[in-house]
Amino acid sequence: MTILYIDADACPVKDETLKVAERHGLEVVIVSNGGIRPSRDPMVKTVVVPEGPDAADMWIADRIGPGDICITGDIPLAARCLEAGGQALRHNGEAFTPANIGNMLGMRDLMADLRAANPLAVGGGPKPFSRADRSRFLEALERMVRRARKEGTGGG
Repeated sequence: MTILYIDADACPVKDETLKVAERHGLEVVIVSNGGIRPSRDPMVKTVVVPEGPDAADMWIADRIGPGDICITGDIPLAARCLEAGGQALRHNGEAFTPANIGNMLGMRDLMADLRAANPLAVGGGPKPFSRADRSRFLEALERMVRRARKEGTGGG
């Protein structure tokens, strides 16, 4: 059965993920290092991991498997999910795939170097999360879930 893992600490699409999961009768595991209110839905499990760098990422990466989907903005976590046979989706609906993950990891490293070379942090941060991003996410997650179920790797 497909399990949806949410890397929840900075996830703007938790509610949307829960709606898709409910529609398909899927289990959801929300992973964070705290501050997330547990759901009353028996199909939603809340996991609080210890404080520490990448604790939630490691928890998810150790459990995800074929047919499962991880909602994350973390590129290294997405790479580990793909290596484990799972799928990964950004909050804006962009799928992480074996074809694009290498470039994304490289770009992440390049941007980290550029930020380190800019001690005044001039240049701003990421663009604001928009309604269009939310819509793209919902469409992409729906497609991903349907594909997992059609391929027989998911529940149903």
